Amino acid sequence: MNQIFIIGDSTVTDNTPPFRGWGWALPDFVRDGVRVFNHAESGCSTRSFLAEGRFEPVEKDLSAGDLLFIQFGHNDEKDDERHTDPETTYRENLRRYCRAALEKGAQPVLLTPVSRRFFIGEGPSMLYTHGEYPRNVRIVAEEDGIPLCDLKADSRALYLSLGEEKTAELFVRLKPGENPDFPDGHDDKTHFNPFGARKICALVVREMSVFPACAAYLREDALARAEAVLKEEA
Repeated sequence: MNQIFIIGDSTVTDNTPPFRGWGWALPDFVRDGVRVFNHAESGCSTRSFLAEGRFEPVEKDLSAGDLLFIQFGHNDEKDDERHTDPETTYRENLRRYCRAALEKGAQPVLLTPVSRRFFIGEGPSMLYTHGEYPRNVRIVAEEDGIPLCDLKADSRALYLSLGEEKTAELFVRLKPGENPDFPDGHDDKTHFNPFGARKICALVVREMSVFPACAAYLREDALARAEAVLKEEA
């Protein structure tokens, strides 16, 4: 019991500063001796992660007792070669990853895609993002008996509790001239800064603590740490 593997997209990957995915923060919450291998990659969908051979080293290294976290959806909905149909190929690919873990004696954990930041109107209201993909993650989890972290619902609830201004502090925002890659500035509604990545990771840790197979990997004070992170001010 010493390995956690993570596969997913840019909202999960370690990424390059000022961008961070929630997987980058997970090592702060796990027990000593637990190794976290974050194989998530920007731009990947369930389809492209397989097609590009990115799952092969993960599948090779999985062993009995390991955890495999699976979070896709942001790019599965794109209208290009990464696209999957939420009710067919998306489900099939999620099951492909889960089956590979189970065959090795590892525990797969499914996560719905984290919500984007799209507030609307005067009051605390947000657009629902990712269409039918989150629902189909839930369906696979329920039908196949796989632990589910409903990060879509959790992140949305967090954003609504914080409000539009405070939620923006979780995401990458750059002033003109602040970063040479974004000379005109940047106001991201999908990708997190380190502060935001830690908060989203705290939501994952909160969910992990519910499942004994996942909780065994966490520090004894992991849940308390997570709750403290969720209360932090920028």
